[in-house]
Amino acid sequence: MTENSFGSWARILSNLVEKYGEKRAFIIAYAFTLFVSSILACMFYYIAVGVIELVDILAVLFMAAIISPALIMTSVLSLRQLQSSKVFLESATQQEKMLNQTLKDNINRLNSEIDERKMALHAKHRAIEELRKEIEERRKTQQELAQQSMLLRNIVDSSPDLFYYRDENGVFAGCNKMFEKVIGLNSDELIGKSVEQIYSSQYLPKVLETDSYVSQTQQPLTLDVEYPVDEQNRWFEMRKLPFITDQGEYIGLLAFGRDITSRKEAEQALETAYKDKGKFIATLSHELRTPLNGIVGLTRMLLDTELSSQQKSWCNTIFSSAETLGNIFNDIIDLDKIDREQLDIAADSINLSDFINDIVNFAGLIADQKGLDFTINRSGMLDVYALLDPTRLRQILWNLINNAVKFTHRGGVTLECARENRDSGPWLSISVIDTGMGIPEDQQQRIFEMYYKAPDSSGTNAIGSGIGLAVTKALVNAMDGTITVSSEAGKGSRFDVEIPLQLCNAPKEQSYAGRSLYILLVEDVPLNAEIAMNLLEQRGHEVIWAETGEDALSFVETEDDLDLILLDMQLPDINGDEVARRIRNESHFDHLPIVALTANVRSAEEELTGIDIQGALAKPINTTKLDKILAELFGIDALKDKHIGEELPSIYLEVTDNLDTETINDFVSSMGAQAFQRSCDLFTKLSPRYCEELKIAVEQNDIEEYAAVAHKVKGAAGSVGLATAQLQAKKMEQHADGQTPEVLIEWIEQLKSKIEEGQNALHPLIAKLVESSPE
Repeated sequence: MTENSFGSWARILSNLVEKYGEKRAFIIAYAFTLFVSSILACMFYYIAVGVIELVDILAVLFMAAIISPALIMTSVLSLRQLQSSKVFLESATQQEKMLNQTLKDNINRLNSEIDERKMALHAKHRAIEELRKEIEERRKTQQELAQQSMLLRNIVDSSPDLFYYRDENGVFAGCNKMFEKVIGLNSDELIGKSVEQIYSSQYLPKVLETDSYVSQTQQPLTLDVEYPVDEQNRWFEMRKLPFITDQGEYIGLLAFGRDITSRKEAEQALETAYKDKGKFIATLSHELRTPLNGIVGLTRMLLDTELSSQQKSWCNTIFSSAETLGNIFNDIIDLDKIDREQLDIAADSINLSDFINDIVNFAGLIADQKGLDFTINRSGMLDVYALLDPTRLRQILWNLINNAVKFTHRGGVTLECARENRDSGPWLSISVIDTGMGIPEDQQQRIFEMYYKAPDSSGTNAIGSGIGLAVTKALVNAMDGTITVSSEAGKGSRFDVEIPLQLCNAPKEQSYAGRSLYILLVEDVPLNAEIAMNLLEQRGHEVIWAETGEDALSFVETEDDLDLILLDMQLPDINGDEVARRIRNESHFDHLPIVALTANVRSAEEELTGIDIQGALAKPINTTKLDKILAELFGIDALKDKHIGEELPSIYLEVTDNLDTETINDFVSSMGAQAFQRSCDLFTKLSPRYCEELKIAVEQNDIEEYAAVAHKVKGAAGSVGLATAQLQAKKMEQHADGQTPEVLIEWIEQLKSKIEEGQNALHPLIAKLVESSPE
C-alpha cells in the first residue's frame, strides 16, 4: 500500500469519524473490513485453487474478525493522534503567525514610539527654547511694568491732587502722597482701614452718604468739601467715580480731589465785593435821588411860573438833565442786578392797548419837546389782556424811544405795535423807528455791549452812559424775547423787539365794601404770630390765632364768619398741606380763601399741588406783598400811613452781617418801633426755652423734635431780623438727621452765640429806633 493510498484511507476513516463518531465509524470500518476480507478470500481461493470453500472463507473471516478490531482501533487511535497533532500543529502555526504579527506590530509600534519620542524630544527642545525666550520676554516685561508702575506711582505721588481707592466695603486699598498729607496718615496706616476708622464723626455722615449714592446709582459725583489740613481749613473739589467691572459689577470707589481753596477764597471775595457793590449802589442811589427829586420838583415849580424865554430854556435844560440822570440811576441799578443775575420779571395781567396808550403819551411829549413828529402804527388785536411785566416793558420802550429822540434832529420817531399769531403762539412785535443819524454797519453788532458808545458822524463818542441798550437787551432776554437793530448811517435806525405773549383774563373786579376781615392765623411760633397779628390788626382786621393744626380745624368748624385763613406750612401736629386738604374736603368751605405762610414759597406750592389755595406768602411776612394779596382777594387798598415810615432815621439803612435790615425796615415801617421792640423782647424771652428744648431733644435722641424746635427758632429769628441765627437754625433743621449728639450740642452752642451776637447788634438799633419814633 502506497503512502498516497494510506493517506486516502486515513482521510476516509477520518471523515467517517468526524461524520458518524468513533463507535459508528468503528462498526462501519469493521463491517467493511470483513466484507473486503471475504471478497479478497474468495478472489484468492478462486484464482489459486479454482474452488471457493466456505470453510476457507469463514477461516479468513474469522481471522479478519479477530485481527481487524485491533487494526481498526489502532488506526483510529493513530488517526486521533494525527488529528491532535494536526490541530496542535495548526494551532502552533496560528500562534506562531499571531506571534509574528504581534511581534511585527510591536516592532512597528516601537518604531513609531521611537519616532514619536524623537519628535517629542525635538518638540521639547523647541519648547524649552521658546520657554527660555518667553521667560526672557516676561522678565523684560516685568521690568518695564515695574518701571512704568514706578513712573506712574511717582506721577501720582507728585500730583498736587489727592487720590484714593476704596473697595466695595469702604476699605482703603490705595492712595497717593497728597491724600496721606491731607488725612495726616501714611499709606501703611490707611490701607486696610474702613472709613469709620479714618474719618471723624463730623465728616463721616457726608462721606457715607456720597459713597452710598455712587455705589447705588453707579454715577460719578462732584462736590466741594472743606477739610482741615495742618490746622487750616482747606477746600477740595472731590470727584467720586464708581469702579465697575466689564460685567457691570461695582467693586470699589475711585476718588480724586483738587485743592480749590484759592478759588473758594476768590469766590468769597467776589461775593463780598458783589454785596459791597450792591450796598454801595443802593446807598448811592438813595442818597443821590433825594437831591435829584428836589431838583426835578423845584424845576417843575419854576416852569409853572412867569419866566423869560431864556430862563424857561435854562429850566428845561435842568429838568431834562435831571430826568436823564434819573434814567442813568435806573440803568445802574438794573446793571447791578444783571451782574448778580437777580433781574426778576414780575408778570401781571395788563391790557396791551391801554399800556401802549401810556407809552404814546410819554413818547409824544418828549418828541414834541424837541420839535419832532411822533407816529404810532397799530396792527392786530391789541385790546387783550396778557401776562407781562409792565415796569420792565415800559423801561425797554422808554430806553429805545429816548435814544431815538436823542439821536434824531429832523424828521420824527415812529412806534409800530403788532400782535402776531405764530405756530408757537401769540407774540407782541414792537418797533421803534427814527430818522436820525443812524448807526454805521460795523458798529451795529457792538451797540448792545456794556459801556459801548457808537461814535457819531464827527468821530466822537455818542452822549450817554453806554449801558442803556445793554440793560434793554438783558430785560428783553429775561422776558424770553429778542431785540435786533437795522440801520444805515445818515438815514436813521430801526429797533425791533419781539416778546412772546401769554394771554389771560382781565383782573377780577374788586368788590370789597370797606368792612374789616375776620382772619384765622395758623402759626406755631408765638413771636411770628404776634407780628402777623399786629400787621393785620393795624389794618383794621380781627384775628384769631391757632397754634396747631387741630386747633385750626376746630376754629374752621366752629367759626362761621371766617373770611381768610393764613396757614403756616410746618405745624407741630399736622402739616399745613394736610390741614388745607381736610378743609377742602368739606364742600361748604370751598369759597373760604387759604393763603400759605412758608419760608419757601416754591416748595409750598409744590406740596399744595392739587389743593385749591389762593396764594402763598414768604416768612417773615413782607407788608407790601401782604397788602397786595389782600387787595387781590378782597379789593383792599394797601395801607398808606404817612406817619409810620415817612421819615425813617438813617439807622434803618445801615447793613450789618448779623441783621436782616430789609426785614427790620419793613417791620418798623409797617408797625412802628414800639411793636418791633416788643417782638424783640418776646424773642429774648423765648430763645433760652427753645435752646433748652433742643438740649432735651438731644438727650432723648429725638431728632424729629430737634428739627421741629429748630424750625421754630428759624422762623422767630427771621421775624426780628437775626439773619445769622436764622441761618444756623435752618442748618440745624435740615441736617440734624445722622449727626452725633456731640455735633448737635455744638450746634446749639453756636446758635446761642449767634443769637447773642445778633441781639448785641440789635439792642443799640432798637434804642435809636425807639428814641426817634414818634410813638
